[in-house]
Amino acid sequence: MSDDFLRYDKMVEDALRGVVRDALSVTARDGLFGDHHFYITFRTRFPGVQISPALMARHPDEMTIVLQHQFWGLDVAQDQFEVTLSFSGVSERLRVPLAAVTGFADPSAKFGLQFQVDVELEAATLAEPAAPPAPAAKSEDNPGSGDGKVIALDAFRKK
Repeated sequence: MSDDFLRYDKMVEDALRGVVRDALSVTARDGLFGDHHFYITFRTRFPGVQISPALMARHPDEMTIVLQHQFWGLDVAQDQFEVTLSFSGVSERLRVPLAAVTGFADPSAKFGLQFQVDVELEAATLAEPAAPPAPAAKSEDNPGSGDGKVIALDAFRKK
């Protein structure tokens, strides 16, 4: 039981997510320097992720974004970031909790991190009514009408 009390693995991951937050914060404040650019991979169905229904349809589980030349409005908070990117000429606002990030890389610095995602928290989201995600402009506090059906996805999960 003492192993469950001090979750060093979680502590290290939280600290390393702080590195991602700090890199994004510096970039939001000062822009990217030299050849620096970021590849950020995240779970699209993780609680708090907000992407358009079109992006969700194309990336139902995981998505990688690149912050290099064309990104706007990078805002970084303690536990999430928001950014506007262009997808096929259409600007899309994304909100990504840091806890949803599974990978972060800056190839110019030969630096990369991989993270584990809280699968129990993500699984709880998958058990909720199947509905397209709310547009980024809507508040997370307004989950919708709540009249959807609950669909068990256990049969479709990889084992």
